[in-house]
Amino acid sequence: MSVRRTPRGTTALDRLREHYTDVDRLCSKCGHVDTEGSWSAKTTGSTVFYRHICPSCGAIETRTLSLK
Repeated sequence: MSVRRTPRGTTALDRLREHYTDVDRLCSKCGHVDTEGSWSAKTTGSTVFYRHICPSCGAIETRTLSLK
């Protein structure tokens, strides 16, 4: 019997946010590795903004994706 994995995100943009949460954990400012936090996403319709706030120093990491 095979077990099917359920996709984690419902859209490609959700999966990209989850990818950032899984692999982009190192704060470029203080070097803290956030194993508990996650990235958030907001969109204007043509641009998606991904953001993570370091729990150690408060630095904000961002990624921007243009949908043009």
